[in-house]
Amino acid sequence: MRPLGVIGHLARDVIADGPPRIGGGPWHAGRALRALQRDALLAVKCGEDDRACFRRRLAGLGLPTTIASGGETTSFSFVYAPDGRREMRVDAIGEPWRAEDAAERTLRRAEWIHVSPLLRGDLTPDTLERLARGRRLLLDGQGLVRPRRTGPLVLDGDFDLELLCHVSILKLADEEARAIVGDADLEELRALGVPEILVTFGLQGSLVLARGASERVRAHPVDGDPTGAGDAFAAAYLTGRSAGHAPVSAARQATALVASLLSRQAR
Repeated sequence: MRPLGVIGHLARDVIADGPPRIGGGPWHAGRALRALQRDALLAVKCGEDDRACFRRRLAGLGLPTTIASGGETTSFSFVYAPDGRREMRVDAIGEPWRAEDAAERTLRRAEWIHVSPLLRGDLTPDTLERLARGRRLLLDGQGLVRPRRTGPLVLDGDFDLELLCHVSILKLADEEARAIVGDADLEELRALGVPEILVTFGLQGSLVLARGASERVRAHPVDGDPTGAGDAFAAAYLTGRSAGHAPVSAARQATALVASLLSRQAR
C-alpha cells in the first residue's frame, strides 16, 4: 500500500496563556498516523526561526518529512470554553506555499493527500491542481474560511471556488460550514461540487455527505485537549478510505481514533 501524504503549514500555538508549542495540520495528522502505524509522507512549511526546533519534534514521529521555511511561522493564541468552543486570535502569518518548495516531489508516491492550510491563501488553486494529478485530495476547510489577517479570527465564506475544483473530500468543522451556508441546511454544502463532504461537530460526532446520501456518525464524549482533533480525524478518515472503506465506515473509524487519542491525553 502506498503511503498517505500530508501537506500544510506548521503553527506556533499558545493555548490559554501556556508556553508556545508546535501545531498545525501535519503535526496533528502525523501523530494520528503514527498511532495507526500508517506509512505517510509529510511536506511542511514554517518560519526560519522555528525550523530547527520543529524538525526535532517531527523526527519523533518517525515519518519521512520535508521542511520548507521562510518568513514567520503562522501563530495562534486561543482558549477553550467548557462546551468545547474556542476563541482564536491570529498573531502572525506565514508565507504561502511556493513552487520552489517542491511539495509535489516530496509527495509523488502518495495517492491520497491530506491538504491542511491554516489560512486562506496558504495554497493556490495551481498548487492544488498539481497535487491532484493522479491523486485524491482531502482539503481541510479552515483554509477556505479563515481570512489572511492578524487579530481575532472571524470566519467568512469569501473564498475562491476554484480551490475546490481538484478536491475529492472536503472536511469542515461545524462553524466553518456555517460560514459558508449560514443558517441553511447543511445539505446545501453539496452545491460546492465536492464528491465527499465531512462536517465535524466536536463531541457530537460528524455528518457524512457522500454518494447522494447523508448520515450522522455519533461520538462518545471524552475529556482531553481537543486541539488538532480535526486533523487527526482527517488523517484517520483517509486511512480508512485508502484501505477501501466506504465514507461512513471510514468516518466511524476516524471517530474512534480521535476518542482514543483524547482519552490518552486526559490520563
